[in-house]
Amino acid sequence: MKLNFRKLLSFTLGALLCSGISAQNWKKEAVVKLNNGEFNKVETIIKQLSNKEKSQNPVFIDSLQTMMQRIRRDFRLTPEEGKKMLMEKVPNVTDSQIEVWKAKKYLETRIIDGQEWWFRKTIKNFALLNKELYGEQIASDKKKEYADVHRKIEHILSLKRDENNVCDWKTVEMTYFLEVPANEVPEGEIVRAWLPFPYDNGRQRNFKLISSSSPVTHSVGSVHHTVYMEQKSIKDKPTRFEIKFSYEVGAQVFSKADILRNLKPYNKNTENYKNNTCQVLPHILVNEKYQKLALSLIGKEKNPVIQASLIYDWISSNYPWAGALDYSTIPCMPEYVLNINHGDCGQVALLYISLLRSIGIPARWESGWEFSENWAGWHDWLEVYFEGTGWVPCDMSRGRTTHKEPFQDFYKTCIDGYRFATNEGTNGEFYPAKKYLRCETVDFQAGEVEWENANIINYKSNLKVNKITPIK
Repeated sequence: MKLNFRKLLSFTLGALLCSGISAQNWKKEAVVKLNNGEFNKVETIIKQLSNKEKSQNPVFIDSLQTMMQRIRRDFRLTPEEGKKMLMEKVPNVTDSQIEVWKAKKYLETRIIDGQEWWFRKTIKNFALLNKELYGEQIASDKKKEYADVHRKIEHILSLKRDENNVCDWKTVEMTYFLEVPANEVPEGEIVRAWLPFPYDNGRQRNFKLISSSSPVTHSVGSVHHTVYMEQKSIKDKPTRFEIKFSYEVGAQVFSKADILRNLKPYNKNTENYKNNTCQVLPHILVNEKYQKLALSLIGKEKNPVIQASLIYDWISSNYPWAGALDYSTIPCMPEYVLNINHGDCGQVALLYISLLRSIGIPARWESGWEFSENWAGWHDWLEVYFEGTGWVPCDMSRGRTTHKEPFQDFYKTCIDGYRFATNEGTNGEFYPAKKYLRCETVDFQAGEVEWENANIINYKSNLKVNKITPIK
């Protein structure tokens, strides 16, 4: 797999040295130092470059500095600050207890330039992960979450499905904005923005762009479905990009019994099968390690539907949800989950995809937003392919809220209709191409924005659900 340095860095830092590509020694050295947490040494390498070298590599240098900035932003609590916050939850906590909780991965820390730093979300995560102290509270919170999810599932299962197994169709009108603060970019410079837009995945249809703050260009050939816009920066005024759009979306339901009844052997010669059972570095791994792990979970089971179900149950039972690091700073998502013993929606989805692909079950990424009448938030899920049925939706993370019958299998082969899907893959190139390292190098939900001289990280964006209208 041949990749240039900019793309490799935006994908992962850890994969750089094993990629097999050639590059200047200083680039390799800088990435190794960055991975080791030796940020001061990275800055020294950059400072010692000739002016010619700097002028020839502005994007790579910007990417190195941006990555260090993101890691520092995530790991910004000193041990003293972290312990003080922890003592608000656990008075009289001892240093030895803290070391035990670090070893159990309840507390997440990192060494940067020889000093320990605590993850900014680690105290909140501590209360989600430490069942020894918070087991009753975790169980109580889950009980309420389970009830809300189960009511939604009961309603979906009561409806008649169409020929594509879709029901609960509704028209949704949304407004998405991205705003850059005043004077963030010099006056008169062109500001370039990419905003998310829905695409046809069998559960979304009839897309309409109702209005936009600037002329838009729809993406072509990218796994990240976007509208691209440009505006000139005006002195003392924020640069705001906004679109209003509508689309129809429904829930899709495939029963496990029907999939089993219609199951056929995989046709392994098709492009669909080959493309969705292969390794895609850095976050989809197909190798001996993952195959061995998957085989240990399925035992002697040969049926891919049941194999997938067993792996799904293992992940949902063993890897609780917790607030995530900046995705762009994680070299390999599945490895991270296995090492840290927890994962958010996208992290467990990529672990699941890797395990399925490693035993020959096609699986692929999907993500965007999850919403209700008065709320919207980022979410990641996936699709699994079973010969005889086709692609079926799957939400790995939601499996943690549906352990009890009759709902425990729902999100293995079904999905609710409160989704705004905008990505059908990870780490893709934008259309039109983006010059600088993206804020979201893996996924795409918050929008992206840049100008000629730099990526812009200081901006705000949000999705508002204006109206949901059921289709009779």
